[in-house]
Amino acid sequence: MSRLLDAYRATGADLPFGDPLAAHGVAMEGYFWRFTQPESGRVVIALCGINRADDGSWATLGLAAHPGGFLRTAAHPVAAADPHRLGAAAGEAFRGEPDRLRVDLGPDARLDVRITHPTPWPRRAFGGSGVLQTVPALNQYWHPWLLGGRAEGTAVLGGENWDLTGGQVYAEKNWGRGGFPDSWWWGQAQGFAEPAACVAFGGAEVHAGALRTEITLIVVRLPDGRVLRLGDPVVSPVRAQVTDEHWTLHGRSPRWSVDIKGHGTLGDAHVLPVPLPAERRNVPGALEHLGARMSVTVRRGHRTVWSGESTVAALEHGGLARARAEADRRGAAPEATDAPPCTR
Repeated sequence: MSRLLDAYRATGADLPFGDPLAAHGVAMEGYFWRFTQPESGRVVIALCGINRADDGSWATLGLAAHPGGFLRTAAHPVAAADPHRLGAAAGEAFRGEPDRLRVDLGPDARLDVRITHPTPWPRRAFGGSGVLQTVPALNQYWHPWLLGGRAEGTAVLGGENWDLTGGQVYAEKNWGRGGFPDSWWWGQAQGFAEPAACVAFGGAEVHAGALRTEITLIVVRLPDGRVLRLGDPVVSPVRAQVTDEHWTLHGRSPRWSVDIKGHGTLGDAHVLPVPLPAERRNVPGALEHLGARMSVTVRRGHRTVWSGESTVAALEHGGLARARAEADRRGAAPEATDAPPCTR
């Protein structure tokens, strides 16, 4: 049974009540943290993709911030993802664990944060991907495993030292057999008037063999602690309309509905890299706003249960051609794999 389960998880899938945080052994295991300080308007993100090539694993690493447009990324030649629990490591450059994150991409690009008072994903049969987590060999799976927490630590970002203590924390994991999909859209926000509130969504062109469709998932942690997840194609579908500057989503279930609207100016977005795992190289892959605006309305039936707005939201539109075109528009070198905002 153990060998059968290992073979099943190696496709990227998880059984109900399984642990999606442990590495599956697919082409890419992605780890992402976001730290938000609503009072100062500061946001820091850290990312790590553990990628598999024929000659071993390597990592896509990144550290970025708003305001100021700081951005530092790297491809690290050696990396490992923990097969037993959440964990990602790339030499001395990156080490991510459930309660601590350390990044060292040079003397002017460092982060060391402990996470206290975590608000983990509630124990349910399914994670963020819902019933899709049980489908083998999808090109992408998604799980927002940390919907809140308190940061204790600092970041060195260019010529500035930021104290992140007291900041709100969000973290997620994504993985897939082929790296990133051809196109995707994503968003996340804290910094609402109610500190306990947290919103995240993710959508992509999902395929496995002949199966090919668009799926968008929404997760909302309400101020009272309830967690809603919409996006199962039959019982809680989500419609998404996305451009490089506007995100509009509507999700509904028999009891709940969620409306999300987001906006960010294209020039304010970071161009972030994504890996081509088998080729051991990064390429421009996503346009991500770190300090965008997001409004959210949650209704139960016709009654509004909660509505909020954040001005420190993350909004992303992904796609290799899209990101390459924007990097070129900003005058990036042909070999560049990223680009900071052009309104720094």
